[in-house]
Amino acid sequence: MDISVVIPALNEAQLLPRLLGDLRGQAFPAHEVIVADAGSTDGTSEVAREHGAQVVVGGMPGIGRNNGAEVARGAFLYFLDADVRLPPTFLADAHAEIEERFLDLATCEIIPISDNPADKLLHDFANLAVKIGQFSEPHAPGCCIMISRRLFRRVGGFDESLKLAEDHDLVKRASQFRPLRVLRSTHVTVSVRRLEKEGRVNLVNKYLAVELHRAFFGEVRNELVDYEFGHYADAESVPAADRIQESQRLLDRIYQSYTALIAGFGAGPGAAAVPPERLATVREQFESLKGQLRSLLTFRERPSLEDANHRNDR
Repeated sequence: MDISVVIPALNEAQLLPRLLGDLRGQAFPAHEVIVADAGSTDGTSEVAREHGAQVVVGGMPGIGRNNGAEVARGAFLYFLDADVRLPPTFLADAHAEIEERFLDLATCEIIPISDNPADKLLHDFANLAVKIGQFSEPHAPGCCIMISRRLFRRVGGFDESLKLAEDHDLVKRASQFRPLRVLRSTHVTVSVRRLEKEGRVNLVNKYLAVELHRAFFGEVRNELVDYEFGHYADAESVPAADRIQESQRLLDRIYQSYTALIAGFGAGPGAAAVPPERLATVREQFESLKGQLRSLLTFRERPSLEDANHRNDR
């Protein structure tokens, strides 16, 4: 058994079958699927078993992932969220690249299932943050973390005492022994339901608050922000299209700088390291984009003169 896929879930009977169907359709046969159910009331466990998955008792995501890893037989653990979708060759491509590059810790690009340009911008930004950070401040989203079982056990798995960012914490600790790398051969697609429920501005501000807390005070062990596991609802409005396009163009230029940066570097166990001075230049560009993106998300178009007069007449 090469790969064990572990999926924490709570009331995911609607979306989970899509991911399980993607997994059953994979060309790579040497894998097992484990669903850690955190007490669902909508038949999630039954759906998982109907699709051939093993079910274990879950809890908060870190607990569920640890419980799934405890019974896993694979040499590699792939932690995925229930709302992820996979390309047909995801397992085969990921396995081949991990073997070729001698990796023990990896993630991949995340593409939103959305036609909203703001969602594309936010996910492109997040992908670039992970790519740049892999060389100095490694972190990866819990919706797709790939780690060898030996490394997972060496660091003691997910820290169940953490309230948030247990995924980033795992990667940070594991990368002290083996480097995190972003796979080039594949990707996952994800639902934007959390963005739609919590609002793009609110959710980004939450993530910023968590990262600031981790940077200055350590891992989050208190109720820093509200976190809801397994509850999603309605959408919010989209920021101004012209400002999204402006930010996307800047992001594309930084991506080009990043692509040029890693050309010939970090391709395998014997590859040369990325030059620190060139990495610093890309990081400066990225920090500038971060400020512009936050300005975009908090931007609200001024009301037209006609609208203002209309309100004054009322």
